[in-house]
Amino acid sequence: MSIDSSAPRFTDTQGQYLAFIYYYCLVNRRPPAEADIQAFFNVTPPTVHRMVIELERRALISRVPHQARSIAVCVSEEEIPRLRPQSIEITVPRY
Repeated sequence: MSIDSSAPRFTDTQGQYLAFIYYYCLVNRRPPAEADIQAFFNVTPPTVHRMVIELERRALISRVPHQARSIAVCVSEEEIPRLRPQSIEITVPRY
């Protein structure tokens, strides 16, 4: 059985997490905490943690055990998808 080299290395959702981590590091000059990821994607802490574990299992990111903010993207910049904005609900007071 051969492996299809055209098959994507990660799902669309995983790609969005990778893009967020990559761009967060670029803008803030440090990796995000899981709480930062949770706030951006508006998901629960267990959801973020499971995704981080899965990305690490697939060798898409690396982390230093027991060290906060140690996530590093292991995917080339060319492979990282464009980060799509999340739906943001803005409330404007009426005059």
